[in-house]
Amino acid sequence: MTGSKRSPLGNVALYAAVLLVCLWVIAPFAWLIVSSVSTRAQLTSIPLQWLPAQPNLEHYANIFLGGEGATSVHQSLRRGGFNSLLVAGGATLISLSAGALAAYAVTRLRFRFQGPFLATMLVTQLLPTVVLIIPMYVVFLNLRLLDTPVALMLADVAIILPLIVWILKGYFESIPEELEDAARIDGCTRASALVRVVLPLSRPGLAASGMFAFIIAWNEFFTAFILSSTLDSKTLSVIVAEFSSKVGVDYVAMSTAGVLTSLPPVLLALVFQRYIIQGLTAGAVKG
Repeated sequence: MTGSKRSPLGNVALYAAVLLVCLWVIAPFAWLIVSSVSTRAQLTSIPLQWLPAQPNLEHYANIFLGGEGATSVHQSLRRGGFNSLLVAGGATLISLSAGALAAYAVTRLRFRFQGPFLATMLVTQLLPTVVLIIPMYVVFLNLRLLDTPVALMLADVAIILPLIVWILKGYFESIPEELEDAARIDGCTRASALVRVVLPLSRPGLAASGMFAFIIAWNEFFTAFILSSTLDSKTLSVIVAEFSSKVGVDYVAMSTAGVLTSLPPVLLALVFQRYIIQGLTAGAVKG
């Protein structure tokens, strides 16, 4: 029995709905980009100029290239971008390394309190960050790590790691144990079987987990705001939040900062979208 064909009117309604959703999602980001390459006079003119006659790349040039036109705001954005990349990249690497080992252990090994261990990790995901920030602050204060990128990395790892373990656990369960048994018969230890067999087969899952970890660490604001106080460790999310109070209402500069903050996660998702889909769907079916 074949399904009924959709009427032409139904197709038009479907495409119109898809177009509206796309406009709803893309329009704010498109206007952010347009605002970042406009001048203040163009943004405040009446009637509004939707597209600038000549793109204004002054703020981008001052941020990336420096020069005479660069101000303290541009320098803070450049430093914040470096800190964000450092913190997000470091937190992602640490979370993937530790999360892969923990996920493999709870998937393949049997040990006492395995159930409570998994339940504890799940409970930590339910706790709001505000509950954890005071103990984190006290620990980092005693370790003299406050206002350092290392503190922000470790705080992000504490938030990200349980999610990574749960994602990779589902993916590792979809990999047949017979492949590891064959590798161990050929002389591999359990650790070498993990490195030579399991991890190469888990590249989609690792890519999906890494992307989620990077986006969470990149967008994290609350812990960065509490644990950092100078440009030595402030990330872009914190600097953008303070931006309007420093420069008044400079819409063009604020739009430029918004583009720079939102662009890396978008590019990362576009580059790894194929692995993300594979990683999220493969762990749903075992065997």
